[in-house]
Order: sequence, then C-alpha cells, then structure tokens
Amino acid sequence: MQIPRLHPDTIEEVKLRADIVDVVSEYVVLRKRGKDFVGLCPFHDEKSPSFTVSQTKQMYYCFGCQAGGNAIKFVMDLGKRSFAEVVLDLARRYQIPVQTLEPEQRQELQRQLSLREQLYEVLASCAQFYQHALRQSQGQKAIEYLQSNRRLQEETIQEFGLGYAPAGWETLYRYLVEDKRYPAQLVEKAGLIKPRKEGGGYYDVFRDRLMIPIRDVQGRVIAFGGRTLTDEQPKYLNSPETELFSKGKTLFALDRAKTGISQLDQAVVVEGYFDAIALHAAGINNAVASLGTALSLEQVRLVLRYSESKQLVLNFDADKAGTNAAERAIGEIAELAYKGEVQLKILNLPNGKDADEYLREQTPENYAQLLANAPLWLDWQIQQIIQNRDLKQATDFQQVTQQIVKLLKNIANSDTRNYYVSYCAEILSLGDTRLIPLRVENLLTQISPPAPTYSKPVSAKKAWGGSEKSPLPTERSLLEHAEALLLRIYLHCPEQRQVIIDELEERDLQFSLSHHRLLWRQILETTVEQEDFTLSVRVASRREVEGLISTLQNKYLELSEDLGLVSHLFHLNEKTKKEILRTPQVVQAAIACMDLVMLEKRYRHFLELWQQTDPETEPEKYQSYYQAFYAEKLKLQKIDRQRLFSITELL
Repeated sequence: MQIPRLHPDTIEEVKLRADIVDVVSEYVVLRKRGKDFVGLCPFHDEKSPSFTVSQTKQMYYCFGCQAGGNAIKFVMDLGKRSFAEVVLDLARRYQIPVQTLEPEQRQELQRQLSLREQLYEVLASCAQFYQHALRQSQGQKAIEYLQSNRRLQEETIQEFGLGYAPAGWETLYRYLVEDKRYPAQLVEKAGLIKPRKEGGGYYDVFRDRLMIPIRDVQGRVIAFGGRTLTDEQPKYLNSPETELFSKGKTLFALDRAKTGISQLDQAVVVEGYFDAIALHAAGINNAVASLGTALSLEQVRLVLRYSESKQLVLNFDADKAGTNAAERAIGEIAELAYKGEVQLKILNLPNGKDADEYLREQTPENYAQLLANAPLWLDWQIQQIIQNRDLKQATDFQQVTQQIVKLLKNIANSDTRNYYVSYCAEILSLGDTRLIPLRVENLLTQISPPAPTYSKPVSAKKAWGGSEKSPLPTERSLLEHAEALLLRIYLHCPEQRQVIIDELEERDLQFSLSHHRLLWRQILETTVEQEDFTLSVRVASRREVEGLISTLQNKYLELSEDLGLVSHLFHLNEKTKKEILRTPQVVQAAIACMDLVMLEKRYRHFLELWQQTDPETEPEKYQSYYQAFYAEKLKLQKIDRQRLFSITELL
C-alpha cells in the first residue's frame, strides 16, 4: 500500500520538535563556531569542514557540494529514504502523534510503516533471549569460553549484550513465534529463522553458538554474529542481509566507538568482534570491527564521519590472511589515500598477534604506544614490497623497482612523492650513498607523469558581442545566473517581491530553465496558500523569509522533486550577500538579461522558420515569419546598448 499523505500538522510538529543539531549530530561530528555548528560534510569527501548547521534557522548547508535543507531532508538524503518514512521515524523518536489526511487509513499506515519498527522489536527480543540462555545451564560452556578463553569481565559481557543460542533446531522459533506470538514471516525477515526445504516449518539460523549482537549507529540491534563452540564450520556466522542489515555498510561497535573516535580524532579498525571488544574493555574506545569481511569504501566513509582529520588505523592480523585483508582494504580506499584525503596507517602487532591476544599479555599503554608509532600506509606498502627480497639479485631488484614505481606513480602531492622517491632510492642503493642520486633519477624518469592537457574555453564572442581576448559568459550560464539571482532576491528580500512580479508581468517573461520554473511555480502557490502575500511583500522580517524557505523545502520533499538544483538559493554566503546588496540595480540587470535571451530565442526561432518556408508554395507563412523575426530584430537593436550594462551588473 502507498503511504497516505501526512497531515500538515504532523509535519509541522516534527519540524518544530526535531532539533537539527540533535539529528545531524548522530551522523556528523559538529563543533561550535560562532552561533552555528560546523563539521565535515557527509555527502562528499572533504578535508576541511564546509558543512554548516544553523540551530536558529534549523537548516544545514554545505558550501562545498551545495547540499542543504532541514532535519527531514538531511535524514532523507543520508539514508535514501522517503519523506513520509523519515517524518514517521522522527515522529516516533520525538513521541509525536501521527495524523494523516485520511483518518480511516491510520491503522493501515501504522501497520505498513512499522515493518522496520517490528524488526527492531523482534531482534531486541531475540537479543534478550540469547542473553537469558547464556545464564542457564545450557549456556555454561559459552560463559566459560568468555571468561577463560577471552578473559572478559562480567561488565564487558553485559555491556556488549553477549549471549548464547541453544543447540535445538527450533528453540528460538518456539520462543518468538509460539510464545511471543511474532509472525513467522516477520522473524524470517529478521534473519533469525529459515523455512525448511521439505516438510514445512522453520529452523533456527543460529544453534549452539556464542551470540554477539550487531548494532546500528543508534545502538539498535540489527543483526547477530555467532561463534561456534565446537569444530563446526564456519567458525563465525553472520546474519543474512535484511531490511535493517547490510554487512558491507555496517561496522561492529561503531555505536560505542563514535564518541571515542571524535574525541581522539582517530578510528582503529580491527578484523574480529573480540578484537574490538577487547580494545573497548581495555579503555581503547575508538575501535570498530569490519565483520570479518574486506573493508569496503562505504564502511571507511561511515567511520570517518566522526574524525575531523580523517585518521584511520588498520590493525589487521599480521599473518598472510591479515596482510591480504590489509592489501584489499588499501585497494578500496587507495584513491582517497593517494590524494591525502585519508590519513591511513597500518598496525601489525608483534609476533603476528591480533589485538585480543596482544592485550592478554600486554598493557593498554603498550598498545597505545604501538598505535602512535604505526607506519603510514605507504611505508608499510614499501616494506611489504621489499620483504623477503634479495636486492643484490638482478631479478628481485627489477621486480621491486617496478612495484615501487607503480606505487609512487599514484601519489598526487609532489612534496610527498619527492620524499618517497628519496626514501626508496636509499633502499635501492643498498647503503652506497654514491648511488642515491642515480637511483633518484631512475625513479623520477619512470614515474614522471605526462604533461596535463587543457581544453580551450568556449568563446562567447558570437553570442554576446565580446572579444576573443576577454570572453563573456555563454548565453546558458548567464541566463542561469540571472534567473537564480532573481529568485534569490525574491526569497531573501521581501521588499523587492512586488517589483519582481510587476517586471515579469509587464515584459511577459517566464523562467526558461525547468528547475527555476518549478521553484517559481511553488513560490506562487505557497504565497497564495498562505493568504499572506501582501504582508510578505511589505515586511522584510527574517522570520518570514525562513518560513517561506522552510515551506518550499517541505513541498519539494513531499513531491519527491530534486531539491539539490535550487537548494543553494535558500542560503546566503559572503559572496551572495554582496551580490544582492545593490538590489534594485541587480533586479533590473537580471530582468534585462532574461529579456535579452528570450528576444534572441524568438528571433532565432522565427528566422529559422522563415528560412525553412518556401515563398512560392506558402507565401503568407513566409511573409508572416519574416515580419516576426524582423520585429524581434528591431527590439534587439533597440536594447542592444543595455547588453554590456546587464552583463557587467551580473558578473
């Protein structure tokens, strides 16, 4: 069933109650700067924060990628979710009663949209069941494993909600479906039971396993990892992909680590559940685990939201499998690392131990020291290349050189590249300092990038009468700028609104670009709906401006229109503030440019029709088209002197 339209009162109440700083802070590390908050934009990769959140305006805006909107828009874009779904989630979070425009559909609406909520409930009940089973006689083996093999304290066992899945084939099924009365299909959708291939019925996915709840960033159980307590394979079994759980987009313990990552400005990624648990138990609370799979780019971006300087340490096992995992992870994020957009380090613990094993023998302080001294990924890669190689042998020397060149070629920063060229030249010279300059020259020759080529800019001489030496903007770019400027003035300068409407009506002008045309239509509809148009024109209060903008944003979200094309118009930075300082002149210049473009379009249109018409077979059309294009030509000649003024005012 399609989600019924939500009542405006519900939407408005969500907007009032859902504080944008509170909502955004769940996903982005925000720091106070003046009256606003700033952080690294979650919608694109950046080194310095350009993402601004205004608590007074209840809006966010990124000056890097132009993403902007309110709390509802933020959650929609980040989670790729619908307007109604986000409003309902926020309504539940802030305990706001939900109304729809069709009261009789409320019950069905709640059923249809509560699937995710029901899955959360089933998984929470399951986690409690596993925790209870751990304390029963059947869970004794699991308790002993945690206390003896993993040396975990009771506090840690409870903190991470560790449990035990009984050995029976239908134990969990009977508890959730027969005792708790959850529908079997719902429990199946949660990834906890599977239908039998023959004979009907269901069986438990996890049996006789130590259970580790996997939680989302908000701390809700979304899946489980189960470790066998026997020789059964696989040793670790994860929940299948569900509505709530995607292995490649989830990091274990991120809900507990995000604060530590923000405070320490560094994230540590380990391979296993118990590595992360052991680190947190030792007070190293900026650690997450990759769920036993190759670290994906999405996981990297997820964890780096909480580190302003983008510091990431991979602490994978030092055995062959761990080294391969580190290599795969580097491959996923190599482009970011080469550009310096991730400060990537690799930590291999002594004697091939993992974090859990290391902390059983050493202190947290020793681990922290190794963490601080972890080599940058390039140094680690170089050591991997020369490991077990005899550079005195020609074959090994040649292969090592080729791999080093391949590595160095991709370093974008020239200073960094030159540093590593010298470093590698020292390695390849085998202690003979006289050979270093020769090795440097050899490496530089092989890694020297081709000279960049640049495409010639398009000249606007023909379109705007300018010279080749000082090209003016193209017709499309100037028109877009003029229309955008007019809309921005209308939104932010209420005292100019009637002037703009009068000018457009007098000259019979329309916005040419579709996204501007849609916004203008929404503006007019909104002012009519508010029945407050006269007041909004006369009174230039910030509250009215923000109210209009907020209403427009909600309309875009409800209509599922692309807000990104016009969202930059809703915000003012230093440049755009200056642009509208001389408002009356700028309005006239923008109107004149729109007029010019429309005249030229009509002129070219009628000229083309005239040229395509045969004067002998269609003399009347021929004469009509001629008169039309000639009339437009005269208008163009009449206002030709306005061209330079109009363009200059807009640049």
